Amino acid sequence: MNRTADVVRVKSRARESAPRYVAILQQAMQAHQSDELDTAERLYREVLDLHPAQPDALHYLGMLCHQRGRGDDAVELIRQALTITPTHPDAHNNLGNIHKECGRLADAEACYRLALAYGPEHYNAQSNLAVVLEAQERLDEAFEAYARLLEQVPQFAHGHYLLGLFLRNHAQHEEHIEQAIECFRSALRLDERNVRALESLGVALYMLGRHDEAIAVYRDWMTREPENPVPRHMLAACGGAEAPPRADDAYVRDVFDGFAESFDEQLLKNLDYRAPQLLADALAPRLSAPSRMLDVLDAGCGTGLCAPLLRPYARRLVGVDLSGGMVEKARRRGGYDALVVGELTAYLEDRPDAFDLVVSADTLVYFGALGTVAIAAHRALRRGGWLAFTVEALDGEDDRVELGVSGRYRHSAWHVRLALAGAGFAEVHLASDTLRKEGGQPVHGWVVLARTG
Repeated sequence: MNRTADVVRVKSRARESAPRYVAILQQAMQAHQSDELDTAERLYREVLDLHPAQPDALHYLGMLCHQRGRGDDAVELIRQALTITPTHPDAHNNLGNIHKECGRLADAEACYRLALAYGPEHYNAQSNLAVVLEAQERLDEAFEAYARLLEQVPQFAHGHYLLGLFLRNHAQHEEHIEQAIECFRSALRLDERNVRALESLGVALYMLGRHDEAIAVYRDWMTREPENPVPRHMLAACGGAEAPPRADDAYVRDVFDGFAESFDEQLLKNLDYRAPQLLADALAPRLSAPSRMLDVLDAGCGTGLCAPLLRPYARRLVGVDLSGGMVEKARRRGGYDALVVGELTAYLEDRPDAFDLVVSADTLVYFGALGTVAIAAHRALRRGGWLAFTVEALDGEDDRVELGVSGRYRHSAWHVRLALAGAGFAEVHLASDTLRKEGGQPVHGWVVLARTG
């Protein structure tokens, strides 16, 4: 056997294939950037057929799998890429992002620290590290990480915004809110299009009792963007205009489409976000043991945080949300049999006797009076079915609904009970609990279960 000739032939084939796989990889990346995911995946796999150890193809195919909700495949592919190029900071950062979204915070932290070890100026990894430290309630370390981020990139508007949220969410003194206000102002000075910073500035001013200044922020915003539903809604929340009977669909869609990519991150920062788990705990003793026998609706599914808690009960699990951006995140997370972009009340009204269980975690906070949506939910439930939801609590014994400065509605217990009774629910359970923390303070709410007759 002429081994030298064999080696020459192998090397010759490698030289011939190299230009081909490079061109295919470029085409795959272009398709990926254009959101043509089917084409991109096919082309990445063509590259790997030609060159199984091509690290960029492994890395980017891993990211694509993550986008499509195939988290295990994503982790494995990026890990393979890192065995070939172990000092690649972007790959470590992206692997950390997958762990973060899956709630594996310690694994995410380790990835971000490796990204920074190999790329000390990788400010996205620095930002992500700060987030997961905060999520683990290591607040002193998180503050230092945010401060280091702004030392690295002082012109990074989003970094100032993130630090402002940190200070506001964990405020222990008025001084912390004042500092948050300065951070939001810095973010706006660096990027006047940062509407999240503008909205947060108004909320922070209101928290300090500077109501006129908050109202002025939203009125100025309305002047500049008269068609934008967000400042219009927030102006009402601050008392600068009459409160609408419920949040406008355009407001909800705009807010949550804008938050879709960072929504879970923001919930991690509003530490102790508990609504999905509270509902699961309340339902557990009232449902049969998890056996995948129920038709379940996640009403206002958002990014799909409820899916892992509901899946064990569900023969069929459907999610509906007004925000297409949130639904896409839920699709990536996986766990649903169907996902729908649509308005909740209309969706329920169109599906009589379709579900055994309807769960709504922190969605009805964007509804004022609950009567109409309660009737729609009753219509969509079968006999003996359960409606489970959370709303923010309003003290008092009378029938009241109030729009808060957060832009969310609060409901009295009496209003909740009257709405459910009027809708025809035969059995109602209502318990008080803490749904999350905000501005350093607990947000009290009602955990509500109602059963059809």
